[in-house]
Amino acid sequence: MAASQDETTEVPVRRRPVRTCIGCRERVDRSDLVRVVAVHGETITFVTPDLRGAAPGRGAHLHLDVSCLERATQRKAFARALRLEGPVDIGPLDAYVRGMTRQTQPAPPTGGA
Repeated sequence: MAASQDETTEVPVRRRPVRTCIGCRERVDRSDLVRVVAVHGETITFVTPDLRGAAPGRGAHLHLDVSCLERATQRKAFARALRLEGPVDIGPLDAYVRGMTRQTQPAPPTGGA
């Protein structure tokens, strides 16, 4: 039997990738998080943001929020999520998150009447 023109065809809905923030453990759309990767130095490993989301190797995801950064640091989530051993320096990531947070906050009110 042929389909009539009145029948509607269902278009499949594409699901967006979901990732978990290693700070607050909330599952959200990947575009709401920043991917972080480990960059190995001579004596220490640095955790840096991967802004393109294409750096090779294991990655983890984090909200651009200082509270998520602090929670992840307290829980030692970076070493666990990135499977790192030895000293880990989150300085580059910390500077990026705090800089982005400062840019997105509203300007303080100016003195008024």
